[in-house]
Amino acid sequence: MTKRDTEYQLLLEGSTETKEKIKRPNKSLLLAICAACIGGTFQYGYNISIINAPTKSVQNFINQTWLERYDEDISEQYLTLLWSNIVSIFTIGGFIGASIGGTLAIRFGRKGTLMMNNGFALLAALLMGLSYPTGLFELLIVGRFFTGVNAGIGICVQPLYLGEIAPRALRGAMAMGTSIFITGGILTGQVIGLNELLGKEEHWPILLCTTCIPAFLQLIILPWFPESPRYLLIDRGDDVGCRKAMKQLHGADNFDREWEDMERERVSAIGIKPKKPWQLFMDRSLRWQVLTIILLNAAQQLNGINAIYFYTDYVFKEAGIPDVNIPYVTVGTGACECLTALTCGMLIDSLGRKVLIIGGYTLMAFWCICFTLTLTFQGAGLWMPYLSMGCVFAFILSFGLGPGGVTNILTTELFTQTSRPAAYMIGGSVNWLSFFVIGMVFPFIVTKLQQYCFLVFLVISVLVAVYIFLVVPETKNKTFLEIHTEFQSGDKRKASKADDGPRTTLLSTPL
Repeated sequence: MTKRDTEYQLLLEGSTETKEKIKRPNKSLLLAICAACIGGTFQYGYNISIINAPTKSVQNFINQTWLERYDEDISEQYLTLLWSNIVSIFTIGGFIGASIGGTLAIRFGRKGTLMMNNGFALLAALLMGLSYPTGLFELLIVGRFFTGVNAGIGICVQPLYLGEIAPRALRGAMAMGTSIFITGGILTGQVIGLNELLGKEEHWPILLCTTCIPAFLQLIILPWFPESPRYLLIDRGDDVGCRKAMKQLHGADNFDREWEDMERERVSAIGIKPKKPWQLFMDRSLRWQVLTIILLNAAQQLNGINAIYFYTDYVFKEAGIPDVNIPYVTVGTGACECLTALTCGMLIDSLGRKVLIIGGYTLMAFWCICFTLTLTFQGAGLWMPYLSMGCVFAFILSFGLGPGGVTNILTTELFTQTSRPAAYMIGGSVNWLSFFVIGMVFPFIVTKLQQYCFLVFLVISVLVAVYIFLVVPETKNKTFLEIHTEFQSGDKRKASKADDGPRTTLLSTPL
């Protein structure tokens, strides 16, 4: 048997073990994940959250600046427009960041791109900090744009890095670092935005500048950890660098199985260049994977979680909570979401991805019904507002256990090395575009449908759960090639039935 035949046989051989004993992760692996996340998805959650606290303060600053420039107060409509631009430009920046993140990850590496990405955060902090002393509120718009670019690149590249450095048996739990740090960023922003810390009017420039802190931390910590071993071996052909990275991340004697998986994937990718996003759309072998990440990323924004947060203040007021205490209760919702991300991380490698995401969407559909009823009959009794509060927390819990935690992991697992960066570009762009659309359209939906808007989210949640049940395979404890082959085998079975003739299902096919 020739060497080439041996390599091809290695490719065709699947894992002989159906289950793999889950080991405790190496300390270096955990620290590498924290180093990647603190300047990645933590920034995303943090910058979504901190902009809420200084709303009135920034609007007062804009009005004062306008008065000094033009000797007249700014109109209410124009003030609202400027504030909307400051908030929404973040999503435009995020869309651009997600659109270029995959390309940067291929050219400069996963770790290299994360390091470079901190430049956008530092520039944004500088611009927003200078806005007050210079009297230029336009710097806030530019600064928020760069925070969006930073978040878009981070939420594209950081999950890519996490999915590639984690061992197969712990891939789900380690990749949950993405959701844990997003929710941790949201919670941190809510806490720092309290009046006792940086929530007072005079502190808002400092509050917006704090986005530089995670960037500095990552610049200090991440250089101590290696580049993605898969990137080094498959994209760069650096066997020595890959082995050195594997030893640091997994221990000197614990990476043989991962090395075999990467070697199979390397053999399958010989002669294939990294794909562009438009090439994924044209590749028939990837059509179900591409459709899946588009639907899941759109549904992550369109499933009602933003509507729940929109109604929280109203629900808390109806429950008799004083206005001054509502920010503290809102911190409770952030803590709730963070707790569910941690819980999902502990369950995902035992229950599997499919069970959690279907269960999450199913529970969200149920809570949509309950929340619609409690809002409709809000005045039926003194206890009804408290039921609405319960629905708010239950919905957030369900989101964190399912869609909030699993979506990014599936984007990693449904694609192989040559397709994965482009897949993250597609998924990230869809996610940010959906974020922007729901921000623009949602106020009109609420105005027209009021509490019945949750019936729309009910339909979306049910349809997504049904799609996942019918189309998406369980990916727990499988190699990337095995998952790819399972999708292809499903296509072959459907084609065989359509042609009404027998077909031979291959164990694996070249990518």
